[in-house]
Amino acid sequence: MSSLNTEHPIAPAPVHVSSMAQCVLTDLTDLPRVGFRGMQSAEYLQGRGFVLPDTPNRAVTQADGSHVARLSQTEYLILGSVLDSGERIADEEARWELDHSANYLLPRQDSHAWLQLSGVCIADVMAKLCGVDLRLKAFGAGAVAQTSAARINVIVVNVGGDSQPAFQILFDRASLDYFKGAVLDAMAEFG
Repeated sequence: MSSLNTEHPIAPAPVHVSSMAQCVLTDLTDLPRVGFRGMQSAEYLQGRGFVLPDTPNRAVTQADGSHVARLSQTEYLILGSVLDSGERIADEEARWELDHSANYLLPRQDSHAWLQLSGVCIADVMAKLCGVDLRLKAFGAGAVAQTSAARINVIVVNVGGDSQPAFQILFDRASLDYFKGAVLDAMAEFG
């Protein structure tokens, strides 16, 4: 049995996946997201109340349901929460003040599309599109992969766990229809 939400744009709402669901694809492209880069980005974000990953290619879920992914030593990607329609992240982007010596704002709303793939078969679906092992034993909760899937560059963030597996996938916004079609095609085998 499979459930599918592919409407675009979506009205941001909590995504709940039953343990029976094979896979659910949700388009989160309309939720706010933003990046920060620079030698002082960690201090800046911590000062704004974010809990940060200790190392690159890791992510931390915040108390409000948003996520902070560390892409390199000095670059962070902040993903809005469906619980507040990404309001906190939109506010952070609007409040940011340019400090040339500290960090740079990297707008991501117009550059990156954003899908969430959730359910029990997500690693199997992604195996049809991507050469990286995204099974839970190799790619646990909080892991981040910057790789290629369906021949485009993607960022995959494991925001789930054993009981509720979920990947958030970001990629070039111009490729939204193409990549969504590729994921749907890969999902077809699983129901």
